Amino acid sequence: MVIVDDVLVSDDVIEKAFVCDLKKCKGACCEEGDYGAPLELEEVEFYQNNIEKIRPYMSEAGLFVLNKDGFWEEDIEGEPVTTTVQGKDCVFVKRDDDGTLKCSIEHAYKAGEISYNKPISCHLYPIRITKTKMGEALNYDRWDICSAACTLGESLKVPVFQFLKEPLIRKYGKEWYEALEQGVQE
Repeated sequence: MVIVDDVLVSDDVIEKAFVCDLKKCKGACCEEGDYGAPLELEEVEFYQNNIEKIRPYMSEAGLFVLNKDGFWEEDIEGEPVTTTVQGKDCVFVKRDDDGTLKCSIEHAYKAGEISYNKPISCHLYPIRITKTKMGEALNYDRWDICSAACTLGESLKVPVFQFLKEPLIRKYGKEWYEALEQGVQE
């Protein structure tokens, strides 16, 4: 494992291969699981303040849930997560013509409507962040729905941390990521 500042990066994040293969999985991580996507408090505030700019990119089912229940709730541990459509799709999911799940927040971001991308928990997936007494721990969340991503990552020889360079820099900064790369090389 590598420690950068107060962030512990597990060996699996460094050694395991992963490259999303959206053509095969169709974005299954946006509809599977016990709850919606974990949210940070500042994300809840940002999305709340910008929900009118995100709405045009949402599905009818997502809009129904948004109007009825809002876009977030608390999970069993009291942490904020996105609401879901009938316990499956994230409220922000919209299916494209071939059935691939896409993020309405990401669409609004790429269209220049908002200045903040999708939740960092989604952007960093399959890395999950765990809070510890000493800081944060980054772990690789293995899930059978991502088997095609593991296969593609292995064929391209791309480790998880390299595939997730952009969101890791978004979360921790460029200097942190460079220190991670140096720690991996050592």
